Amino acid sequence: MGSKADLDWATRIADSLKRFEAEPVLYVASAHKVPLECYNIIKEEEKENPVFITIAGLSNALSGFSDAQTHSPVIACPPTSSTFAGADVYSSLRMPSGVAPLVILNPENAALAAAKILGISNENVREKVVEFQENQRQKLKDDNASLA
Repeated sequence: MGSKADLDWATRIADSLKRFEAEPVLYVASAHKVPLECYNIIKEEEKENPVFITIAGLSNALSGFSDAQTHSPVIACPPTSSTFAGADVYSSLRMPSGVAPLVILNPENAALAAAKILGISNENVREKVVEFQENQRQKLKDDNASLA
């Protein structure tokens, strides 16, 4: 998280990750204000955690900075904001060459994407993703059947 103000958004992501039996680790470290601390967290965490989800709004340096410092996938999930008519999302979308964080605006979908990445090498997580997707399909089938 870029600041503790992002904790509610991070909690939504963390709770969704737990449904896939993926254990989240939370940190606060602004790429603008404490870049060395941020860098140290990234380098330490990439040893054990194969994917990062960054949460920062306004001028989102955290996602690009994180992506540029690690070989692991980075998913930017900036919290929604009405400031600047929501245009601050562009700081998550526009990145320099060689910096490519994925951007997913919905916290639950950011967790799903991370779970899919983790599922490549973790069969238990993959099974939870498959189960989740089947439940989503079944819900639509049930909803459709209820209309008849």
